[in-house]
Amino acid sequence: MKQAFDPRIPGTRYQIDGVTLHAIEAGAQDGPLIILLHGFPEFWWGWRYQIGPLADAGFRVLVPDQRGYNLSDKPEGRRAYDLERLARDVVGLADALGREKFSVVGHDWGGLVAWWTASRYPDRVEKLVVLNAPHPAVAGSYMRSHPSQMVRSLYVGFFQIPFLPEAMLSANGHRSLKDALRRTSRPGTFSDEDLARYETAWVQPGAVTAMLNWYRALPFKPDMKDPTVRAPTFVIWGTRDRFLERGLAEASLALCRSGDVRWIETATHWVQHEEPEAVNAAMVEFLKA
Repeated sequence: MKQAFDPRIPGTRYQIDGVTLHAIEAGAQDGPLIILLHGFPEFWWGWRYQIGPLADAGFRVLVPDQRGYNLSDKPEGRRAYDLERLARDVVGLADALGREKFSVVGHDWGGLVAWWTASRYPDRVEKLVVLNAPHPAVAGSYMRSHPSQMVRSLYVGFFQIPFLPEAMLSANGHRSLKDALRRTSRPGTFSDEDLARYETAWVQPGAVTAMLNWYRALPFKPDMKDPTVRAPTFVIWGTRDRFLERGLAEASLALCRSGDVRWIETATHWVQHEEPEAVNAAMVEFLKA
């Protein structure tokens, strides 16, 4: 049975590289640190079914609103959202907690940041879990050789246009964002209450532009000479994903020294919402091994 984390729990604010990040914390203070990274167009609430079970398993769980989202700062300009800056936020959060080592879990855009953090900071990341997100080093080449994936990703090009995407996503009470979540997930995955909570995050001043700037920063993706992932890696992939082909998971795993995948055939892109029990059990088993 799904059990969501209590949304009334107050968050903590951290100053990281000149940006204030809001985060939810749970679990034992001295437990192994796990940082959960949400994707677009979510915020920490995207992990509401994972926070409690991971804390109950003995982990210290930190779940930030990533920069640009919800109650975290929204620096101006697309260059403020390149992958290196986003990864530095993750490492900075671990530093703020006085932790040299940590594990990172990411979904969607949070998964890209998790991949990047593990490749860029191999001495810091103990274990990596990624849900339905490709390694940034393989996404472009895969798309060029798989036109079907290019078609699925056409919205990324639309998001590069100034102003128009903001107007479309914000119109009629953010109806297009709500419709997209419902259209691409299993029926009943996102309740009216969930969507109202998401809208509270989307109406924060500057939020929609900041969320889009993650996509607009893609042309400025820093070079990574060695994308190898040295940390043990576990990929969880809902195979009914309408945005991403499963071949992206296989191409990403080829960069890992030690990697495994769990295909969840009943789930879409929103796998941790739709199959929380399976996702939580698989993550805890991997992270505690």
